[in-house]
Amino acid sequence: MLNSSFFKNSFYVLLLRVSGVILLFFLSLFLTNFYSANLVGKYDFVRSTIMLLSGISLLGTNQAIIYYSGVLSSKNSFKSIKAVYVKMLSIIFCMSTFIYLLFLSFSKEYVNEIFEKQEAYDLINISIQGLFFYSIALLNIDTIRALKKTLLSELFRNIFRYLPIFVFAIVLYFLDQTEMIITWLVVGFILLFFITGIAVYVIFDKIKYLNNKTENISTKEIISTSYPMALSAISYFIMQSIDVIFLGIYNSFETIAYYSIAVKLSSVAALAIVSVNIVIAPKIAKIYKDNNFDELRVLMKKATRLNVAVSIPILFCIIIFSTYLLSFFGSDYTLAKNSLIILASSQLFNSISGPSAIFLNMTGRQKSLNIILIIALLINVTLNVILIPILGMIGAALSTAISLILWKIAASALVYSLDNIKTFLN
Repeated sequence: MLNSSFFKNSFYVLLLRVSGVILLFFLSLFLTNFYSANLVGKYDFVRSTIMLLSGISLLGTNQAIIYYSGVLSSKNSFKSIKAVYVKMLSIIFCMSTFIYLLFLSFSKEYVNEIFEKQEAYDLINISIQGLFFYSIALLNIDTIRALKKTLLSELFRNIFRYLPIFVFAIVLYFLDQTEMIITWLVVGFILLFFITGIAVYVIFDKIKYLNNKTENISTKEIISTSYPMALSAISYFIMQSIDVIFLGIYNSFETIAYYSIAVKLSSVAALAIVSVNIVIAPKIAKIYKDNNFDELRVLMKKATRLNVAVSIPILFCIIIFSTYLLSFFGSDYTLAKNSLIILASSQLFNSISGPSAIFLNMTGRQKSLNIILIIALLINVTLNVILIPILGMIGAALSTAISLILWKIAASALVYSLDNIKTFLN
C-alpha cells in the first residue's frame, strides 16, 4: 500500500526542484542584467539546440533505464541494470557521432542563409560539440535515479547542472570576457558529465555484490524498448525548443532572450508535475507488472492532486504578477508579458490533466503515446510557421500552449479507455 513515504519523497524532490529553479532564476537574472540581450539570446539558442538534439542522441535511453529498473526489480535481477547502462553508452556515442557527421555535410554559408544570421553555423557547431557530454550526463542522472538514489539524481539535475555556468558567468563578467559565455556553457556540461559519471561508477560498485539472478538484455532489445520512448522524447523536446529555433529564423536574438525568460518562468509550474513523475515512474512500472490496478488508481489520483495543490498557487502568482516578475530581468523583458500569461495558462491545464504520459511510457504503451506526440508536434510546427512571422513571441506561445493542451487531452483519454484509470483531477 502507498504510505507517507510517497509524499515525503515527492516533497524532497520538489524542494530540490524549487532550489534548482531559484538557482536558474538568479542565473537568468544575472545574465539579463549584466549581459547584452543579443548575447543572452545566443546563449538560449545554443541551450535550446542542445536540448532538441539530445532528444535524438539519447534515443530514449534515459527513460528506458527507469523502465528497466522497475522491470528488473520485479524479476529479482536488479544488478543486470549495469550491463544495460553500458550498452546505452554505446548507443548514445553512435547517435552523437552520426549527428555531428550529418551537420558537417552542410556548408557554413547554407546554414547561415537559413537563419539569416552570420553566427548561426558557429552556434550550432558548438552545440553539437557539447551534445555527447550533455546526453551522457542526462543518462547518468536518470541512471542514478533508476538506482534508487532519487535525491542525489535531483541534486545533479537541479543544482550541479546550473551551478558551474553561474560561476563561469560571474567570473567572465568581472574578467570582461562575456562573449565567452557560450563556450563555458558547454564546459559546464562536460564538467557535469564527469561528476555524474563518477557517481554512477561508485553506486554500481556497491550493487555488484547483490545476490540475485542476472538477465541478459541485448542492445537490440534495449533499442526496441527505448526508441518508442525516444520518439515521444524527441517530440517533446522539439515542442519545448522549436519555438526558440523558429524565433531564431524569423526574429532577432534579443527576441529569443525575452521569450526564453517567459518560458523559464512558466516552467516553474511544471515543478510539481515533474517532481511527482520522478517518484511514481518506477512504481507505475512495478505495480502494473503486478496487475494491481486498484493501487494504480490510488497512485494516479494522489499524484494529480499533489500536482494541482502545488502548481495552481504558483501559476496564479505568475499570471497576476507577470509584468512585475519580468521587470526583474530588465524593462525590455516585459515585452514577453502576454507570452508568459499564455504559457502559464497552458501549464494550469497540464497540472489538472495529470501524469498521463509517464503512465503510458511505464506501461508499455510508448507507441500509442508516440502517435499522440507526433501529431501534436506536427500541429506545433505548423502553428509556429504560421503564427511566429505574424505574432512573434505571442505566436510561439500560442503554438506551444495549443499543442500541449491537445496532446494532454488525447493521452488522458487513452489511459482511461485502456485501463479505466482517470488521470484528470477527480
